[in-house]
Amino acid sequence: MDTLQLVQTQPYATTLALGVVLLFLVFWFTHKRSKLPSVPTVPGLPVIGNLLQLKEKKPYKTFTQMAEKYGPIYSIRTGASTLIVLNSVQLAKEAMVTRYSSISSRKLSSALQTLTSNKCLVAMSDYNEFHKMVKKHILANLLGANAQKRHRLHRQVMMENLSRQFNEHAKSSDLAVNFREIFASELFGLAMKQALGSDVESIHVEELGRKLSRDDIYKILVLDLMEGAIQVDWRDFFPYLKWIPNKSLEMKIQKLCDRRKAVMKALMNEQRKRLASGKEENCYFDYLLSEAKELTEEQISMLIWETIIETADTTLVTTEWAMYELAKDKSRQDRLYEELQNVCGHKKITEDQLAKLPYLGAVFHETLRKHSPSPTVPPRYAHEDTELGGYHIPAGSEIAINIYGCNMDEKQWENPQQWTPERFLDEKYDNTDLYKTMAFGAGKRVCAGSLQAMLIACTAIGTLVQEFEWKLGQVEVEENVDTVGLTTHRLHPLQVKLKQRN
Repeated sequence: MDTLQLVQTQPYATTLALGVVLLFLVFWFTHKRSKLPSVPTVPGLPVIGNLLQLKEKKPYKTFTQMAEKYGPIYSIRTGASTLIVLNSVQLAKEAMVTRYSSISSRKLSSALQTLTSNKCLVAMSDYNEFHKMVKKHILANLLGANAQKRHRLHRQVMMENLSRQFNEHAKSSDLAVNFREIFASELFGLAMKQALGSDVESIHVEELGRKLSRDDIYKILVLDLMEGAIQVDWRDFFPYLKWIPNKSLEMKIQKLCDRRKAVMKALMNEQRKRLASGKEENCYFDYLLSEAKELTEEQISMLIWETIIETADTTLVTTEWAMYELAKDKSRQDRLYEELQNVCGHKKITEDQLAKLPYLGAVFHETLRKHSPSPTVPPRYAHEDTELGGYHIPAGSEIAINIYGCNMDEKQWENPQQWTPERFLDEKYDNTDLYKTMAFGAGKRVCAGSLQAMLIACTAIGTLVQEFEWKLGQVEVEENVDTVGLTTHRLHPLQVKLKQRN
């Protein structure tokens, strides 16, 4: 009987022992984790948290001001969600590289969710098989080093057109010229050639019932959608109130999407007619139809549109800010011109010479630092407990990386509010290193278009300084030079006076 009782009770004793061990392990891990402090919290109001502090559509500046008081990492409440904000290069790299596997999912607003067709873009998708596939495609045909060589002719034509238009203005008028009007038009033309094979002057859009001009196409595909991307749906902050209608915003965003879809459909149909006639072009559309059979029609449309809007917008932002800084700083403009003369002589700058022009590179990187085109990274989502900067980050937290704050960090940069290209002539910066600032991100999600942005912006800046002396068309008080939109567009287009150099 004793033996029988022992056999019967042994399974229970084993189970009890395993339970004790598991309880010990849970206690040990919990105790160990509890040693990590919680992220500092910015005080807010009940229910709404810190939303009122973010009412201005420039959260990156508010985040930076908060960092001065609460440190480079802190949490805020945005309604029902906790948002952890990172404001230093070290923390940003830790999130983007070291802890990437824990926080690789995107957290998009309702507007962006709709505008991106549920993350159907390289830049906005989660890090998954779709992202890997479409990034491979865009690098192979459009943005990779070899692809950029194949598209070089389009960039050369763009530079020639810029030179011609600014020269015509300088010869015919002493008045200031709208820099953005000329540069944005040429950049849009380049984007269309790379994406679709041609710079379309006009097109009939059946769904809209009319013929659109090139300016109409640019407005629908670029300007309107950049404005739509910053629209805020208050329900994003209170998911439990999603049932409450917000029809005006929903209709506005849906209208933007419908117009984009209609225009993209018309543009793609025109290119299909070209292909049916036997004429092929070195463009992304032709490549995707041939090599990306796994993609749907909607996905192809979205990926083509993504290359157009990203080429046409962010590079414009950087180049316009660079020319503004040079136009108001004659000594640095003269220094750049002298470097261009020493390297290029009387010949126009070429992309092959960029590596020999360190000061031009410094102008580009300092502009990216001070005027980051994308001041914040779209929030990511921590899908498991992790650690950042020695703090415990609980699963479910949203992570916002404040690129502007990283590039304005006084511990990283001396006098960060000043535009000082010379800081990038330091030996610690490799002249060929594109990632001197956080403007292009880091890790697996580093910006695929960084090489193209550098080639276009640097060659354009060099060409324009080679050929003209630049002065501001009107006196601008630094405090009044503001930004607008999802990217850091100047609030007002740059007005400049040009004088042809001998």
